[in-house]
Amino acid sequence: MITPTPLRAQRDSWQRELSQAIHDPAILLERLELPSTLLASASSGANLFPLRVTEHYLGLIEKGNPDDPLLRQVLPLDAENKQVPGFNADPVSDHLARQGPGLLKKYSGRVLVITTGACAIHCRYCFRREYPYAEENATRQWAKIPEHVAAMPDVSEVILSGGDPLTLSDRKLQELLAGLNQNPELKRLRIHSRIPSVLPSRITPQLIDIFENTRLHTSLVLHCNHARELDSTLDTALAALRRIGVTLLNQSVLLKGVNDSADTLAELSERLFEYGVLPYYLHALDPVSGAAHFKIPDQEAKRLHRQLRHRLPGYLVPRLVREIPERLSKTPLQ
Repeated sequence: MITPTPLRAQRDSWQRELSQAIHDPAILLERLELPSTLLASASSGANLFPLRVTEHYLGLIEKGNPDDPLLRQVLPLDAENKQVPGFNADPVSDHLARQGPGLLKKYSGRVLVITTGACAIHCRYCFRREYPYAEENATRQWAKIPEHVAAMPDVSEVILSGGDPLTLSDRKLQELLAGLNQNPELKRLRIHSRIPSVLPSRITPQLIDIFENTRLHTSLVLHCNHARELDSTLDTALAALRRIGVTLLNQSVLLKGVNDSADTLAELSERLFEYGVLPYYLHALDPVSGAAHFKIPDQEAKRLHRQLRHRLPGYLVPRLVREIPERLSKTPLQ
């Protein structure tokens, strides 16, 4: 038997944890010491959109509390089966922005790559929970994606999204970035990822090397909705990214029962800044089918945002926005 080297063990640990994510609602309830009476509702929701939770994220959830704001983001509910007017499978009209396999272009100067359909956890409010990933097969198009991007002369920034781009192997990331690096028009690389807060072991020395060796200015946009998603393990991972000059931003989604109070939002912004991350966007919920129970009325969202502006310095106040299909930018809610 060959004993793994420390570097190999570190490189592989995140993949092991990813493969061991919890998919069974009964196991989730048992591990969190929650009543079995929740199982019928959780199973009903999971039949529509599968449950997926990493061990790391599970460890952040308060046991015995069915109203825990972190649990609420991942626990399936039978409410997800309710059909609500205005909520649909493609709430931001991604299909209108499609430029080819795995490529979306909505805004000037930027193009988004749907790198994969895989995520480390399944957020119940995900606006791409019904996205047709199987039709894209972006991971089979690495050789063509840089070529397609090069044919867009106005594009200076590439955004890696998904799914979650950091679920890709180092080899696939290197292959894609090698092609993009050859495009002299590109200046910036942006990565949107939930991984750092739900699977921080993914931020390995090998991944740091990949980011350090690209000529593109790299930004990582985290997705944290609550201050309790930030712990010491994440702090260590983010410190390694900061040392190589990666710009760290955060975007949140305003969610009923999760972060719909000024105290919660202010604490999140303060904690993010302690970790070297600037609050970027606070998104109004995208009206995706199955997520209507998270909706907060616009007037309430505006009231909360006003309270944040009164409590925090401007650089800690995320912009309250909504994505409206075919608009040329995010739309502020003021």
